[in-house]
Amino acid sequence: MPLTAPDWLTRRDGTLRLDPDGCSWWVMIEDQPQYMLRPIPVQGKFGSLVEQTVNGKRLESKTVYATAEESLRGGLEDLRKNLGW
Repeated sequence: MPLTAPDWLTRRDGTLRLDPDGCSWWVMIEDQPQYMLRPIPVQGKFGSLVEQTVNGKRLESKTVYATAEESLRGGLEDLRKNLGW
């Protein structure tokens, strides 16, 4: 599934990179993987898992999305809010 880096990320020298597993995305900042983003099954729909790569800390979200793509976009928005960007 295609996913484009949002403006708030690219303005900070950030990009998104698809993991070789084809399901997870790396949030890269200054070409370093800082967060992993993955859609997860929730109640027959999708949730979003956002995990910091250096310590495994997860951002908690109880939001459920209809599609995996929506869950990835929601996870990016949760990350943006958590970072204060």
